Amino acid sequence: MSRTLRALVIVLLAASCGGGGGDFSAPRDLDNACAILTERPHYTRAFRAAERKWGVPMHVQMATIYQESKFIGNARTPFRYTLGVIPMGRQSSAFGYSQALDGTWDEYLEETGNRRAKRDDIRDATDFMGWYMAKSRDSLGLQMYDARNHYLAYHEGRTGYSRGSYNSKAWLVRVAGEVDNRSRLYQAQLASCRAAR
Repeated sequence: MSRTLRALVIVLLAASCGGGGGDFSAPRDLDNACAILTERPHYTRAFRAAERKWGVPMHVQMATIYQESKFIGNARTPFRYTLGVIPMGRQSSAFGYSQALDGTWDEYLEETGNRRAKRDDIRDATDFMGWYMAKSRDSLGLQMYDARNHYLAYHEGRTGYSRGSYNSKAWLVRVAGEVDNRSRLYQAQLASCRAAR
């Protein structure tokens, strides 16, 4: 076996083992904010840090992450297919808890200087989300507790949001309403939740 082929086999075997990526699975009960934080205490620290730094309430972050990735740390968008069978790449470059796109993530890394940040790390993902929503607050005048409009700006981008691009997407307006409802649910649950403190 040639050296090149042997090296390729070793790399493929190492990659198939997962290589230290951590537990990216979703918490068991996604409808209960307290259960999420009890199961994953490090989430509490991440949400609180982003709340202190950027002003985004914990329940708004949690509702947005639920919608974007269902708390799956290495979530990706599905593949696109031509003729129903030929894979043509993923629907977008969105990745991780926050489903940040490559370009927006690069902008975040540049502006914050947080060059070691990873989209599949909950602390970095919540910091990214806080950064993005703080910019939406500053440029669009959105209140930090306004989960519905923050989600629309997060999904469409601030330029798309200011143009009202979401108005032609009934499904997106519906989803933004669901994010708002989940945010209120999480807020009520967190108010009496020891794990959130």
